[in-house]
Amino acid sequence: MLSVEHLSHRYAGAPDAALTDVSLTAARGSVLGLLGPNGAGKTTLLAHLGGALAPRQGRILVDGEPLARVRDRAPTRIALAPQDHAFFEDLSVRENLSCFAAAARLHGARRRARIDECVRIAELERFVDTRAERLSGGLKRRLNLAITLLAEPELLLFDEPTVGVDPQSRTFLLETIAALASAGAAVIYTSHYMEEIEAIADRVLILDHGRVLRDDTLDALLDSG
Repeated sequence: MLSVEHLSHRYAGAPDAALTDVSLTAARGSVLGLLGPNGAGKTTLLAHLGGALAPRQGRILVDGEPLARVRDRAPTRIALAPQDHAFFEDLSVRENLSCFAAAARLHGARRRARIDECVRIAELERFVDTRAERLSGGLKRRLNLAITLLAEPELLLFDEPTVGVDPQSRTFLLETIAALASAGAAVIYTSHYMEEIEAIADRVLILDHGRVLRDDTLDALLDSG
């Protein structure tokens, strides 16, 4: 579904490039694990894929079309779940979902159905009327997830979605994300935790100092040591 070709990016005033000649592919029905330490360029790469940064060098294609053209025609085909909590703290879970559903141009019966379905997937039924600021760290991550899924995106970008959560919530998030790929979505999952990548990724790309060090199937990387 997704093809990144020779993508490079340097922030204004930065002494080094954030990305240098990065290429990758992501397929429907699979999880691409993007592994690297803090500062490796993972978030910069996702900012390009999510449309927050326009490519200056290289190109990004979705089903063979430039990403910008795809986003202009169908902006909800791609969704990003960021590291930070991306919702309104003073609104309830249901109010947040309603707000973001409206932003995604969901209306009427479909809007109600998608809110109900995303609440179910994120297992937030008991908390729909709870203000977001009162949720635990793990539940806030589940709300991020529910918002990300509202418009049924085909490409899902997860930027270290388990930061600051308890082990039970981490397991729930990993299992849910793996299930989304099994249902046909293309998933890119970034982390600096190797055990998370091993748990859900089919293919692994190792990024450091903005460069691709390895790109192979999980099995091949494990076999190579």
